[in-house]
Amino acid sequence: MKESGDIGRVSRRSWLKTLFCGLGAVLVVNRVPARAASVESDLGSKESGPLTVRVSRPFDAETPVREFTSFLTPNHRFFVRSHFGPPAPDLIAEANWKLRIGGLVERSLELTAGDLKRFEPVTITAVVQCSGNGRAFYSPKVPGVQWERGAVGNAQWTGVRLRDLLVRAGMKEQARHVQFQGADRPVVASVPLFTRSIPLAKAIHPDTILAYEMNGRPLPLLHGAPLRVITPGWMADSCIKWLTDITVQAEEAKGYYMETAYRVPTTPVEPGGAAGGPSIPVEEMIVKSLIATPQEGESVKAGPVAVQGVAWSGEAAIAKVEVSMDEGKTWEPARLTGDAYPYAWRRWQYIWPAKAAGTYAILCRATDARGQMQPAASSWNPGGFLWNGWDRVTVTVTA
Repeated sequence: MKESGDIGRVSRRSWLKTLFCGLGAVLVVNRVPARAASVESDLGSKESGPLTVRVSRPFDAETPVREFTSFLTPNHRFFVRSHFGPPAPDLIAEANWKLRIGGLVERSLELTAGDLKRFEPVTITAVVQCSGNGRAFYSPKVPGVQWERGAVGNAQWTGVRLRDLLVRAGMKEQARHVQFQGADRPVVASVPLFTRSIPLAKAIHPDTILAYEMNGRPLPLLHGAPLRVITPGWMADSCIKWLTDITVQAEEAKGYYMETAYRVPTTPVEPGGAAGGPSIPVEEMIVKSLIATPQEGESVKAGPVAVQGVAWSGEAAIAKVEVSMDEGKTWEPARLTGDAYPYAWRRWQYIWPAKAAGTYAILCRATDARGQMQPAASSWNPGGFLWNGWDRVTVTVTA
């Protein structure tokens, strides 16, 4: 694996350049080293237009779904999500940045970017998806960023195994959870920090990494440079950006973003009902598929129409994707295309013989290897998390 150059040397000028480039701009395991040429061929066109901005400050924006005909999502087209925006440049400059590991360990560690490069590099191809992707489709509406379909992407992530760092530190017997903290800070001091933890079993899984490269290039600032957590198969709330602190502990992390936010009820909640009953943290992704082309409202000519999209699940492979043209009364199998990797999405295609002029709704649903099938609609929850209802695109067929 070719090691990247300096990932933390961020002067104010280069930080701003990276930021603005990013504005123009989480799974199968791929252990094949990322070669620049092959990565470039999979990234697709760079002249594809802006992201769809949902919130300006902090900058939260999603990828237009038409981008998802490619296997890898380009860095500058990858959705952007944070609670507070990137940290101040001096906090992640190479001269100042360190990764601290403490808590229930035999020896506390402080590692520089150079230290990390001395560990074995690993490349994982993985979907990263915001927990609220699809929130806008819940009825009644729930608070939060009104993501539609594009708060998701598939990328090659290169970094070091979290397990290797924890082994170096030496975990004590009481260790059960691993907490993460990034360098980003709220503007108002009374707002809680974005602190999350994952169970030890996920932390020491060989596919959980700390990434410093994305699609064969140094990790962009908006995506967490100089270092972010990648938990393949799990939602992006555990993929902490701008990582500075790892704490091994006996209990889950405390605080708002672990005890209140990013949780789902364990029993059904009536639509519009309040939270308050038993809940669990948002963790693994659930099976989902999207239609990338044709696009909503597009006109197509009668004849064969290529319907294309992507499908993914958490820690299970995609077994099949189906398409319906009659509101889900009957379903036709789509063809899975490209190679299959453990946590990456799978592309699919269906050739629709569009014969008569008119307006049609195209639906798709996926099923994973565990038999989990994408439902017509997701169960309502107060956080608006984990939407995976059938995807729908309406098109007009012309003669």
